[in-house]
Amino acid sequence: DNWAFLYAQRLALKQELPLRVCFCLVPKFLEATIRHYRFMLRGLQEVAEECAELNISFHLLLGYAKDVLPTFVVEHGVGGLVTDFSPLRLPRQWVEDVRERLPEDVPFAQVDAHNIVPCWVASPKQEYSARTIRGKIHAQLPEFLTEFPPVVRHPHPPSCPAEPIAWEACYSSLQVDHTVKEVEWATPGTAAGMAVLKSFIAERLKSFSTHRNDPNKAALSNLSPWLHFGQVSTQRAILEVQKHRRNYKDSVDAFVEEAVVRRELAENFCYYNENYDSVQGAYDWAQTTLKLHAKDKRPYLYSLQELEQGTTHDPLWNAAQLQMVQEGKMHGFLRMYWAKKILEWTRSPEEALQFAIYLNDRYELDGRDPNGYVGKRCLWSICGIHDQGWAERPIFGKIRYMNYAGCKRKFDVDQFERRYAPTH
Repeated sequence: DNWAFLYAQRLALKQELPLRVCFCLVPKFLEATIRHYRFMLRGLQEVAEECAELNISFHLLLGYAKDVLPTFVVEHGVGGLVTDFSPLRLPRQWVEDVRERLPEDVPFAQVDAHNIVPCWVASPKQEYSARTIRGKIHAQLPEFLTEFPPVVRHPHPPSCPAEPIAWEACYSSLQVDHTVKEVEWATPGTAAGMAVLKSFIAERLKSFSTHRNDPNKAALSNLSPWLHFGQVSTQRAILEVQKHRRNYKDSVDAFVEEAVVRRELAENFCYYNENYDSVQGAYDWAQTTLKLHAKDKRPYLYSLQELEQGTTHDPLWNAAQLQMVQEGKMHGFLRMYWAKKILEWTRSPEEALQFAIYLNDRYELDGRDPNGYVGKRCLWSICGIHDQGWAERPIFGKIRYMNYAGCKRKFDVDQFERRYAPTH
C-alpha cells in the first residue's frame, strides 16, 4: 500500500531491471528515543521479509542518505531513484542533499505516498483552516482515494543478493536515549497494525462519532503509531472504514475528517510554512495577542523536569502526561488541554512551545510528525493555529482557553486520574 513503491516497481518492470528497496538508518532524529527506533526497526524486519518473498532486494544502509545512498547507486549501477515524501524540514533536506550528490544521469522522483491527495496537489498555498482545505480535498478524493494495485513478485532478480542484515547490530549505530522504554500495548509491523484496524472497525467504529472525546471510552482507532511509521497506510484505513458507511455514517464521516482533512491540513501547514515548529509560524493576530500577554503573571511556573515527571498541582494534567510517558500515546481530547496548560505554566509562549514539542517528540510514538507540530498538541493549541480569536483573557489573549472545570463537564475526570495516578 505504497504509491512510491508501486511507481518504482512499474519503472523497473518497464526497463526490465531489478528493484531494490533501501532504508537509510540515521543515528538520531530529533527527540526520537529507543522506543521509536525499535518500533520502526521491528516493522522494517517485516518489510524485509515481504521483499524477499517478492524477489526484491532490501538494503538497510547505516548513516545519512547523502553519505551512503549516492555511493550505493554507483556501486550497484542503479538506473533511477524513487523516494517518498515528508513536509518536515529535515527529511526535505535529506532529499535535497541526495539530489545534489547523485550522478547526473540518474533520475530522481518523489512520490507523496504519505497523503491521499498529494500535498502539492491538494493546494498550492498554505491553507488557513480545515474550512478552507476541506472542499479542495473532498473534490479530489474520487481521483486519489482508489484501491492499490498489487505489488507483484519481481521477475528480474539482482545479479547479487542483498547483504544479510544484522538487525541487533543496527542498534549499536544509534545515538539515542535508551531510557524511554518500548510500550506493551502496540506491536510493531503491518500485520499488527492491520489487526488494530480490524478491531477498530469491529468494536469501536460504531461509537467513534459519539464517544471519541471521552478519554474513558474505548472509541478511538489507536492507529496513529502504525500510520506514523508507514506500517499501515492512511489510504488503506480509509478504504476499509468506508465500507461500513451504511451502518455508521456519522462515525465514518468523523473518521475521514480527522484522518484525511485534519491530517492533510497539518501536512499543508508544514509544507508551506517553514516556521511550523516556532511561534513565528503563527498568524500575526496570534503572535500579537501572545506578545501583549507575555508578561502576564502565571498562576504556576513549572520546570521541564516537573512537567516531564507529571508533578504539577493538576491531577488531570499529570494523568495525561503519565499516560503519554507510559503508553506512548495521549488521548486525543486531552492533547489540547495538555498543551494549553503548558502555555499557562511556563515563562513565555516560546518556552511553552519548546517544552511541548520536546515532550511530544520524546514520548509519543507518533511524535516528530506534522500532526504533532500543528495538530492539537503544539502550535495549534499554544498559538491558535487554525483557531479564531476568542474573548481576551490573561496569558492567552485571544487564544482559546481550557480549564479543569470544562473537562469535568465533558467526562469523568476522576476515573481517568485514578487510571494513571503515579505509583510513588
